[in-house]
Amino acid sequence: MESLIGAKPDLALRRPAPLSRFSNPVSGTGVFPVPRRFIGGSKLRAVPEKQSESRCEVEGSGRTSPWLWEKAASGFAAAAAAAAVVCACGCDAPALAESLTVAFPVSRAREVNTVQRTLVEAWGLIRETFIDPTFNHQGIVFPRQEIALDWDLKLQQTMVEMFPLKSEDAAYSKISGMLATLGDPFTRIISPKEYQSFRIGSDGNLQGVGLFINVEPKSGNLVVVLSCIDGSPADRAGIHEGDELIEIDGEQVTGLDSEAAARKLRGRVGSTVRVKLLTVMSLYLYFPVRGEQSGSELREVQISREVIKLSPLSSTVIRHKSNDGYESKIGYVRLSAFSQNAATEMENVIQQMEDEGVQSYILDLRNNPGGLVKAGLDVAQIWLDGDETLVNTIDREGNMLPINMVDGHALTHDPLVVLVNEGSASASEILAGALHDNGRAVLVGHRTFGKGKIQSVTELNDGSALFITVAKYLSPALHDIDQVGINPDVQCTPDALTSSLASFLRDNNTASTLESDSCIMVAEHELEVQKLKGTAS
Repeated sequence: MESLIGAKPDLALRRPAPLSRFSNPVSGTGVFPVPRRFIGGSKLRAVPEKQSESRCEVEGSGRTSPWLWEKAASGFAAAAAAAAVVCACGCDAPALAESLTVAFPVSRAREVNTVQRTLVEAWGLIRETFIDPTFNHQGIVFPRQEIALDWDLKLQQTMVEMFPLKSEDAAYSKISGMLATLGDPFTRIISPKEYQSFRIGSDGNLQGVGLFINVEPKSGNLVVVLSCIDGSPADRAGIHEGDELIEIDGEQVTGLDSEAAARKLRGRVGSTVRVKLLTVMSLYLYFPVRGEQSGSELREVQISREVIKLSPLSSTVIRHKSNDGYESKIGYVRLSAFSQNAATEMENVIQQMEDEGVQSYILDLRNNPGGLVKAGLDVAQIWLDGDETLVNTIDREGNMLPINMVDGHALTHDPLVVLVNEGSASASEILAGALHDNGRAVLVGHRTFGKGKIQSVTELNDGSALFITVAKYLSPALHDIDQVGINPDVQCTPDALTSSLASFLRDNNTASTLESDSCIMVAEHELEVQKLKGTAS
């Protein structure tokens, strides 16, 4: 895909529950519910009443409190306060739940009104599943209940702020602002167009130039962090990892996020895009630091767009001959992302290498930002036997749930080294932790990124998608990874990050181009140590 948005663990892709019925809210008819159950079995729905307002109901036993109805009718602020009282008093058990109507304005602009429905849906999902039950201290935890009073008021506040808006983008920004108060950068909403871009990364095909781009954390500039897809138009144009994008079709990328820039790079097959970029010469090729540059070159290239098949896997066999003529074979497998097809492709590659007589393996997870957690767990099972614990998850109530294999059978028991660095995140860390803590692999490289949170991804009814942090995870040995990362068993020296990997991805997957990567050499040494110790069974 043309964009890779940092570290991104995703628990699942969920389809929206169908809306029961909906018509134009301006006409005064219709329902747009949040099709989810909340604490104590309550549900929330919004029912338009007039041209200028709507009702927000919390359903329970169906009984109505006259005092609350009176307060709701007296004004918006009073209604919002009444909503908090109802939830505090009635959400613990469905039998005690009250029904309450809260008035809020409904936009006359159809596209803004559609986003208002999305707001109600997103607000409910956050209320039900977000990992922090205090919603970043925006509420009060009552005995036997979890009610976030201020978070409940966010719905009404954001609805009012949306009312005068005229554009869909402005309305989405209000939802983003509401989510930002949670203090979790990974809980976010993306528009339908952005969600289609995200799905491309998971599904495997796009029309574009074959670049992986991200925002460089120190400077905020867009840089190509994972080079180009092998054989892609960008690859043939000589673009390398570490190159900074300056302009796309004459428009500066400053201020654009990676998704916006990616959309400009994609387009119809056969069309072209003009890219101005800065090539920086640095030892730190993946994340260049301006204070350590040894030279730079500004250039412009015209690139044609093609159908790009996204394969997360690159592989080769590294062969060495000893003085006595014995040939050793090391299987090198680089996994760049955890897409839906990652485990299947790896299984096929490992089986092929086993048939070729490979005796040991290097699994390269450097600069792999993660992806689908299930894909990471599936890859782990290629290497592990039995009923091993792959990861431990902790939910919003603090309950720990181990995720175990069931009668697993590894494809190979040959020695294994896993390469990691500061760009290895999320599902990469789950996989590295599973293989390391279960004694299956030695870790070589640098400390990993440190993202120990898992998001669910729910497609909403308007085609947008909501990412919610729903759990945190610990490694099988109960090591906390979030904001800490995983320390490898063996460190590599900084000069290991050379252009050898870029050359490997471009030069027909030849093993000889990997030889200048000192981390590969360290990994080969560790594999020899494992053989001598007889650790592989």
